[in-house]
Amino acid sequence: MTHAIEVHGLSKSFQAGRKALDNVGLAVAPGEMVALLGASGSGKSTLLRHLAGFVAGDAGSGKVVVNGHVIQQGGRLARDVRQARAGIGFVFQQFNLVGRLPVITNVLTGMLPRVPLWRSLVRYFRNEEIDAGLEALAQVGIDDYAFRRASTLSGGQQQRAAIARTLVQNAQVILADEPIASLDPESARRVMELLAQINRTRKVAVVVSLHQVDVAMRYCPRVVALRHGQVVYDGPSSALTAAMLRDLYGTEADELLPHDAMQDAPGLAPAPAGLAAA
Repeated sequence: MTHAIEVHGLSKSFQAGRKALDNVGLAVAPGEMVALLGASGSGKSTLLRHLAGFVAGDAGSGKVVVNGHVIQQGGRLARDVRQARAGIGFVFQQFNLVGRLPVITNVLTGMLPRVPLWRSLVRYFRNEEIDAGLEALAQVGIDDYAFRRASTLSGGQQQRAAIARTLVQNAQVILADEPIASLDPESARRVMELLAQINRTRKVAVVVSLHQVDVAMRYCPRVVALRHGQVVYDGPSSALTAAMLRDLYGTEADELLPHDAMQDAPGLAPAPAGLAAA
């Protein structure tokens, strides 16, 4: 089987020899929607950045393959990593939009990896490319804001613009790094529904890092849980229990569990009202 994402023996050390990633192995099939779950400092964001080829692992460490392209191997990024990134959409926690530019321009930057260098430098886009950007904005429900400055949008609207950028990019894999961490409950619900819809309709592999286990269970059939840079659980989200999470994380589990989680029974409490099913 060809995987959308393959990770073999990936490690990353930071200051004082602390391992942010410790011999991580992972495989994600095309069309899967997977939650990376873990408390702060567990390695979720670090892993996503390695999958996207933003940073390289430890010397001699591991291999990352996305969409059939080697992203990095043995602690070195692939020479054609920029080309490989063309198929990887990345949704940042803080949106990563240029506030002074119109929303449509921010969305169209998703095309930059596959347009000529001179056009990317001057941000020149053809009419059909602009139409594609407007269509993507319509799909995420904010086409009315296309020609406003990005800084005038709410946080939830900016995150939807960032998702529209991945649609324009025609990404086969979408990596979302804590995409709802700074959003209100209703905006968070809309963003998660959008990611789930893209996963279903486009058969795009989506890996989303979260620290809310109830949200992971609501939207992601599979959970990969990290602690101290190691994979401590990889399986169905439906199999997670509050007791299991406390065994895995100890006191850190309080950061992951909803306040009213069941104490020692299968499943967890439902998502808060703002994140419940529409």
